[in-house]
Amino acid sequence: MDDHPAPTITDAQLEAAAGTFDMLSTPNRLHIVWLLAEQECDVTTLAERSGASVPATSQHLAKLRAAGMVASRRDGRRQLYRIEDPHILAVVEQMFSHIAPDGTLAGELDPRRPPRAPRFAAAIRQ
Repeated sequence: MDDHPAPTITDAQLEAAAGTFDMLSTPNRLHIVWLLAEQECDVTTLAERSGASVPATSQHLAKLRAAGMVASRRDGRRQLYRIEDPHILAVVEQMFSHIAPDGTLAGELDPRRPPRAPRFAAAIRQ
């Protein structure tokens, strides 16, 4: 048996963690964060690369900025966005390391069972 007690998690930590996952719960915002992991971008570039409209991308960036996940800086007439919190990148990278490109859960394949999609995948497609 382990002599180390389980760490205590406060209500404030639970709320902050749930808020973080909520902010990343839409595919468009998650895609924006993924794109910003590579480099700073302006809203037009992010919209083009994510396949979303400029107004929608701008709204997502405003929410991500308000949450403290994204910051911006002025470069001439352009506003460039970047990830403000490197821990967010770690969470997103870890998440995608467990999901295969076809949407199934990545990992060691069990030859007795076919690869499976996350349980919520069917709900997302409907």
